[in-house]
Amino acid sequence: MSNISVIIPVYNEANTIFSFLLYLQKMNSNNIMEFLVIDGGSDDGTQKIISDFSKKNEKFKRIDSKKGRAAQMNLGAKKSSGNILYFLHADSLPPKKYDEYILKAITDGIKSGCFRMKFDSSNWILKISGWLTQLNWKSCRGGDQSLFVEKKLFLKIGGYNEELLVYEDNELIYKLYKCSKFKVIQKWIKTSARRYNSNGVCRLQIHFGIIHLKKYFGASPKNLESYYLKHIK
Repeated sequence: MSNISVIIPVYNEANTIFSFLLYLQKMNSNNIMEFLVIDGGSDDGTQKIISDFSKKNEKFKRIDSKKGRAAQMNLGAKKSSGNILYFLHADSLPPKKYDEYILKAITDGIKSGCFRMKFDSSNWILKISGWLTQLNWKSCRGGDQSLFVEKKLFLKIGGYNEELLVYEDNELIYKLYKCSKFKVIQKWIKTSARRYNSNGVCRLQIHFGIIHLKKYFGASPKNLESYYLKHIK
């Protein structure tokens, strides 16, 4: 029997984490074994909100980790009980019946995949970016689209690269494209445009593009991190 472990890395999400967890709780099903919320050392009250929520919802568990999304997600995978891992960002809302769509893909022989994505914004650039995510090209992938993967495959390829504090989602997804049939489920996951709102849409798109280029030409994890911290809030 297939069971899904939903793994959610968080850091200082006190303003939105309760509504996010409530959204997931309302869509809970027997297909989902657990929701593992991996906190990277939040100091804004996020930890207490998660703990209080988990007391009333036994499938939700708070796990403390060192900071770094790759490390947090690897720890979540290590602690998980399901045979399917579903990595989800705390500002992305999966579609209704997302668990059924994932299990259907797995039954069809798909070992990894994601959903198409749209931003909660009317900005035309972000609308185009969202539209492109329906294409099954690895250049159109990103962590905001979430990721499902069979646990055996995730462990086989070594999980997330913890040396990368940025670009960790893309590197893992590129590995999955090489070793498995990757599927883009044609249902919408809705993600927050808050980073674009605070940084500027064009400005942030340019900086993300530069990070992709730097990684392509062999930039070190430290170099990518330094660029991100310097140019992106």
